[in-house]
Amino acid sequence: MYQLSNSIIILDGLGPKTQQRLNTIGIFNLEHLLFQLPTRYQDKTKLAKLNQVRVGDEVLIQLTIKYTEQVSTHKKQLLCYLSDSNHQNLLLRFFYFNQYQKQNFVRGDIIQCFGKIKMGQNSLEIHHPEYRLISKGQANLLEKTLSPIYPLTANIRQTQMKKWIDIALEVLQQSDLSDNFKNLTNNAMPTLKQALNTLHHPKVYDNIKQIANFKHLSQQRLIIDELCAQRLNLLKFKRKRKSKTSNIFKIKNNLIQKALNTLKFKLTKAQQRCINDINSDLSSNHPMLRLLQGDIGSGKTVIVIFACLQAIENGFQTTIITPTEILTAQYLQEFSNYLTPLGIGIAFLTDSQSAIQRSKQLEKINSDTVRIIIGTHVLIQTQVIFDKLGLVIINEQHTFGVHQYLSLVQKSHNTPHQLIITTTPIPKSLTISVYADLDYSIIDELPPGRTPTNTIVLGNEKKNKVIEKIKQVCNTGNQVYWICTLIEESEVLRTESATNTHNYLKKNLEELTVVLIHGRMHKHKKSNIIAKFFKGKIDVLVATSEIETGMNIINTSLMVIENSERLGLTQLHQLRSRVGRNLDASICILMYQAPLSYNAIARLDILRKTNDGFKIALKDLELRGPNEILGTHQIGITNMKIANIVRDRYLLKQVQSYSKQFLKLDKNKQHILITRWITDYNNPYDNI
Repeated sequence: MYQLSNSIIILDGLGPKTQQRLNTIGIFNLEHLLFQLPTRYQDKTKLAKLNQVRVGDEVLIQLTIKYTEQVSTHKKQLLCYLSDSNHQNLLLRFFYFNQYQKQNFVRGDIIQCFGKIKMGQNSLEIHHPEYRLISKGQANLLEKTLSPIYPLTANIRQTQMKKWIDIALEVLQQSDLSDNFKNLTNNAMPTLKQALNTLHHPKVYDNIKQIANFKHLSQQRLIIDELCAQRLNLLKFKRKRKSKTSNIFKIKNNLIQKALNTLKFKLTKAQQRCINDINSDLSSNHPMLRLLQGDIGSGKTVIVIFACLQAIENGFQTTIITPTEILTAQYLQEFSNYLTPLGIGIAFLTDSQSAIQRSKQLEKINSDTVRIIIGTHVLIQTQVIFDKLGLVIINEQHTFGVHQYLSLVQKSHNTPHQLIITTTPIPKSLTISVYADLDYSIIDELPPGRTPTNTIVLGNEKKNKVIEKIKQVCNTGNQVYWICTLIEESEVLRTESATNTHNYLKKNLEELTVVLIHGRMHKHKKSNIIAKFFKGKIDVLVATSEIETGMNIINTSLMVIENSERLGLTQLHQLRSRVGRNLDASICILMYQAPLSYNAIARLDILRKTNDGFKIALKDLELRGPNEILGTHQIGITNMKIANIVRDRYLLKQVQSYSKQFLKLDKNKQHILITRWITDYNNPYDNI
């Protein structure tokens, strides 16, 4: 008798190569097969009547063969003409067939066939149906329950997957399946076994509309189970990290007060609240693990600097890791503005530095001459040795993996405090689940006096009007961004390349300085261009979308984004944020190439209506899903089996409640729940 814990290799017809393919999608044993859930269902529970079917329906129908013929267009086709008792006709069309198949279709025989109804030239058609020749004694296609359709991997057929999952379901009926919900009070959900049986083989009377919309109680039961596993996994990570010893910072105000005196603005209540959260963490002997989340322009940099000052007051170094060299340069400039008057030294490391430059910076880092170190991922390299690392600040965690963070931990005597900064606003309910391994602070207000950017949507054919607007803006002394989505021409994509756009703008703006920057340029050349633009020596900067992070040129008041329909909402919002950083009215022109898809229309419309990053991020999550927006640092969050963090967010309160109860379970039950849903489970913090 099989056990659910048995390896899939014991199944008939499943060899080592197939085992390897199934392993790649997280199926290692029979229990994992149970959680390979259908993506949709086919209804073969009843025979349809030809006079009642509609184009687009998937139907099971039983008819009589009239005759067959083979025709040749550009490729041979087999046509099988069928009719019912009312002499209504249906055509079966086969683009791939053999002579044995052709010979089996005999006039007058009864055939059952299943497929999608299409409209042909003279009658309804089904292409390549599943069929049985009833007159020849072949098995009936009629089923007692709806037929599941499973997601597949390479070279595995639907019939094979169904066969193996049905075996796992048979084993399930004779087995005990660990079910953490069984003993919970006020639990009205089906058991795990009931939910799995329902979803693999729904009955005719089950609410298929609910199942199609992922609202069925059995689906909710499994969604909550999976989200609890994900959240429990993250909470275990958090506990493991929090159990480490860190340096206790004594909260001091000497440097803080000096910095406050140099500010030309007052901190918002939200900024002060976030500073208090961070100070509370820093004064603990457990390492801070905090996410600082705020919309673009909400004042995150000041909060980060204040955290750095606390580290300096306590004799520790801070390293700030950024995803791009552009952002590194921007941070260096902003930090220098705040910290140079206080006599605080800053070191920086990037890939583009010469050997001599890097050697000088490494010497500073390994001494007590600098307390702030800013750089890209090069900071995690082995030759970087810190004097006394106490605080790690990471900009955009989804670009920085767990193992990279652990390599930094090894460079510190005690586990350093960690602060994550993200410019992707995520609604609070999602933050609680997606970042369950982190405490979080949200800056939910913008500094006063910022003028919202006016967003205009224009077709590419109105480029001449945009040229005139650029002239007006530059005549007032302001600067312009022109963003392109490609560097070179593409025959497939109807998108103007950055190089062609640069030539076009130079020709039509002869009196202005128009310069091109893109990712394939040498890093030194890019740095020189940015420096000139910052000093106002360039009127129009033609750039690829890489400038979305880190560019802070206050004098820019117009941005043109060409073929904006090709970019996501969050990316467009971040690009737009590069303007509107002074008191002048700013404009962002979103140019597009018609025709637009439904999603493209929705994206451009919401950008035109709002500057609220939280509303924009939520819409982007709905349109594109969590994979691209939230990043992949969260264990399993982007490859879940049934749950969808956006679609199922209405269940998150229940998930939080159940997760707290599951944390009280013994470690074995917790482990069973996690590994059931996260088949590549591995806690990297177990090794520190």
